[in-house]
Amino acid sequence: MKFESSKKIKDVPVQKRRRWLQKGFAGVVCGFVLAGSLLCGCSFDEDTQTFAWPLATASPEDTVTQIYAETFASEVNRLSDGRMKIEVYPNSTLGGDRDLLESCVDGDIPFVVQNTAPQVTFMKDLAVFDLPCVFDNLEDLRVRIDDPNFHEEIDSVYTNGGYHLLGIADQGFRVMSTNKAVHSISDFRGQKIRTMENPYHLAFWKAIGAAPTPMSFSEVYIGLQQHTIDAQENPYEVIVSNRLYEQQDYVVETNHLPHLITLIVNDKFYQDLSDEDRKILDEAASIATEYAREMSDERIDEKIEEIENSGTQIIELDPETRDEIRHKASSVYSQIEQAIDPDIYQAYTAGVVD
Repeated sequence: MKFESSKKIKDVPVQKRRRWLQKGFAGVVCGFVLAGSLLCGCSFDEDTQTFAWPLATASPEDTVTQIYAETFASEVNRLSDGRMKIEVYPNSTLGGDRDLLESCVDGDIPFVVQNTAPQVTFMKDLAVFDLPCVFDNLEDLRVRIDDPNFHEEIDSVYTNGGYHLLGIADQGFRVMSTNKAVHSISDFRGQKIRTMENPYHLAFWKAIGAAPTPMSFSEVYIGLQQHTIDAQENPYEVIVSNRLYEQQDYVVETNHLPHLITLIVNDKFYQDLSDEDRKILDEAASIATEYAREMSDERIDEKIEEIENSGTQIIELDPETRDEIRHKASSVYSQIEQAIDPDIYQAYTAGVVD
């Protein structure tokens, strides 16, 4: 089990090392340099790993992302009888989402857990997950994600990008919080909603009559408080952990996009492992994915209860309104269909989208 990186940690360009330090990496730099020596060629004593492989995320500790990462690391350790070790570095300790993707494909960090949104810049076909309102429930979504035909298509996207996809979990759907009750398509009209700076997300909200406003997430709470924006959209976990519901009267279950979380590994690292060790990673990822999904469901129920106890009302949209939203968003479907591999589009939407 040996990984020959294209460059050792000490040989990483000075500019990149300086960027790590500026991101608060100084506190763990000594430990990571030791871990880095593993990336350049694992050190073993009687087949036992001397240093842990880094697994990095840009998410805080109290998230499904952290649960996913820690469960995977624990299962790798268990299934290998302690021979393979992984150390989890959360909360952008080793860099933000873009930094982590670059470091992973470069071979500096083997494992990353993150949502699919920042990956579209690197792998355009992942925009398939920006198709709005494809699935009405998580069960149907997960069945499609796990479908062998679709999984094969998505696997190839990551492989072509220099990664290997080990698993996809989720934090449920993204929902809308607002100070105006939404029961019909007309109720979206004119609402200034904060979104990520994603062209497909912006196009979706415009299509249904809202006024999307890209904004740094750090500014969202005060933006709601000062009425710079009327609304925002995120998974339940993010809405509660950042107490955004304190500034909102309603949470509307638009369920417009799934918030998917991927577990990826540098493809060369993965391919250079023995068959036995690849099987360990695959099995550990499968167990961690299932557990992360279970925990996501439990946590969503808890977050909904906390929101309702605060006095904020949760609104479920009726099927007719959801159908109308899909109809209004047909232009977004066309944009994405033209931008990505048609086989991936078909594999994701087959039997669901006309």
